[in-house]
Amino acid sequence: MNDFNRKVEEASSRLNQSINDVATTLEKETAELVDYLNAEVVPAVRQHSTKALRIAAEKLARLADYMETHPEKK
Repeated sequence: MNDFNRKVEEASSRLNQSINDVATTLEKETAELVDYLNAEVVPAVRQHSTKALRIAAEKLARLADYMETHPEKK
């Protein structure tokens, strides 16, 4: 029975170590992902969003100009 208990404890210890290794790796990779998102993705999204807003503003200005020069006729 002692041999069985020792094997169970060893298996449990190996499993705990494996889980610990996976958790450590996940924490490290999650931190790297957050750093990548902050360094690469967020600035790109902001740049494209700014460009899209400028294009939309230009088109709205043109629409306003068109509406001023083409009054509704009744």
